[in-house]
Amino acid sequence: MTIFFITFCFFLLVILSMALGYIFTRREIKGSCGGISALGMEKVCDCDTPCARRKAESAKQQKAAP
Repeated sequence: MTIFFITFCFFLLVILSMALGYIFTRREIKGSCGGISALGMEKVCDCDTPCARRKAESAKQQKAAP
């Protein structure tokens, strides 16, 4: 039972520190490796065509790429 209590307190401390970090910095949690676009995939959903927002982002990325 003591191991459970120690583990619970540890996880509670980690969650509390993450919450305080978010409250003080107000930065969104984001991936570090580029997400699905780093794999060269055009879209994430099962739609036949990407939505207008995704098309605009793709066009902007293609213009920025040398």
